[in-house]
Amino acid sequence: MAKSVFTRTDKFPGWWVVSACFTLLTFSSGLGFYGLAVYLQAFSRELGWSVSSISLATTFFFLVGGLSGIPIAKFIAKHDVRIMIIGGATVAALALFSMRFVEQRWQLFVVYCFYALGWSASGMGPVTTVVTRWFQVRRASALAVASTGLSMGGIVVTPFIKWILDTQGIRNGSPWLALIWFCGTVPITLLLLRAFPQPYGWLPDGARAAPGDIANILGTPLADAVRSKFFKAVTFGYIFALGAQVGGALQLVKLVEERTDRSTATLATIVLSTMSIVSRFAAGRIIPKLNMTRFTVGLAAMQGVSLASLGLINNRIGLLLAIGLFGVTIGNMVMMQSLLLAERFGVRDYPRIAARSGLISFSGTALGPLLLGWLYDVAGGYRSSYLAAGVCSIIGAILFSFAGSATVTPDKIASAEVASANSQ
Repeated sequence: MAKSVFTRTDKFPGWWVVSACFTLLTFSSGLGFYGLAVYLQAFSRELGWSVSSISLATTFFFLVGGLSGIPIAKFIAKHDVRIMIIGGATVAALALFSMRFVEQRWQLFVVYCFYALGWSASGMGPVTTVVTRWFQVRRASALAVASTGLSMGGIVVTPFIKWILDTQGIRNGSPWLALIWFCGTVPITLLLLRAFPQPYGWLPDGARAAPGDIANILGTPLADAVRSKFFKAVTFGYIFALGAQVGGALQLVKLVEERTDRSTATLATIVLSTMSIVSRFAAGRIIPKLNMTRFTVGLAAMQGVSLASLGLINNRIGLLLAIGLFGVTIGNMVMMQSLLLAERFGVRDYPRIAARSGLISFSGTALGPLLLGWLYDVAGGYRSSYLAAGVCSIIGAILFSFAGSATVTPDKIASAEVASANSQ
C-alpha cells in the first residue's frame, strides 16, 4: 500500500500523510496527555501517594518534553522525521513498560523523564511540522483532521487503558500499555509518513512539482520571529492558557470520580474528547474565514468560563455540561498554536519556531498540574484549583489580544527575508 500511495501520479498522497499523523496523535494523546490523568489516579490509589507529589512528576514530564523540543526540532529540520518518531516511540514504550517497577517517588520521575522524551519525539511537534509542509492553503483543514487524533485518543485509547489499570493494576497493566503505544505508532510511521511532498512530485495542497525539488520554502527566519510582538504575545498567552487547560484536564478524572463515581469519570473523558472532535472539525471549516487571533482570544475566554464552572458544580449533569464546554476549547486551543505560528511565520523555520514557542509555553503546561494539585491538597478539594485555572485562562485571552493579525502577505515575508539576509 505504501509504495502505491506515493508512486501514483493521479492522486495527491497528502491526505494519507494526514491519516498517519491522525493515528500518531491518537496514541500519543490517549497514552500521553489524557493518559497522565489515569496514571495519576492509579498511582494515588495503589501507592497511597498525595496528588501534589504525583502532580509534581507530571510537571516534570511536561518540562522535559518542552526542553527536548529544541534539539528534536533541529534534528527533524535536517533529517527524515521518521527516524525521530520511531526512536521516540520506542523510548516511550520502554518507559511505559517500566512503570511496573515504580515503588518510590524518585523512580516515577526517572520513568517520566524517558516517557517525556519519547512522547515529545513522536508527538505533536514532529506531526504538525509534517502537516505544515504538506499543506498551505488547506492547512487549517489538514491540521483539524490530524489533531482530531488528540481527541480520538481520549475517546478510544484512554478509557481502554483506564480499564486495564483498574482491573490489572499498574504492575500487570503497564506491559500492555507499552505494546499498545509501539504497535499504534511504528507501523503507520513506516507505511504512510513522509517529511516533504516534493520528492514524490508534489507541492503543498496537491500541485505538481519536479521530483526531489524542495526549494522555495518561504517563511520568516527564527531570529526575526522570536523578536516579534506576535511571537511574544502568543507564546506568553499560551503559558497561561495551556497551563490552565492541561492542569484542568489532568485532574479531571479524579475530580469527577470524587464528586460522582468511576463510571461517570470514564464518561467524562469520552464527553471531553467527543466535543473536542466536533468543535475541531467545525473550526477547521470556518477558521480560514476568521481572524485567527480573535478566535483564539474567544477560545481562551470560553475555557476560563468552563474551568471555573467545574470548580463550582457538584452534580453529575452539570459537570458533564461544563466538561463538554471545556472540550470545545481543548479541541481547538492546541491546534491554534500551530496554526498561528505557521500562518504568521511560514514553513521555512517552523519546526524551530514552534519548538522555541513550545519550550516557553510548556512552563505553563508543566506548572498547571502542579498548581492545581497543590491547591487541592491545601484546600481539601478542587473548587479553588479550577477557579484558579479559570483565572489563568482569562489572563491568556488578554495576552492573545495584544498579538495582532496572524496573516502576513507574501510580499511582507519576502521583504523580511531580504532584510534578514542584508543584516547578515
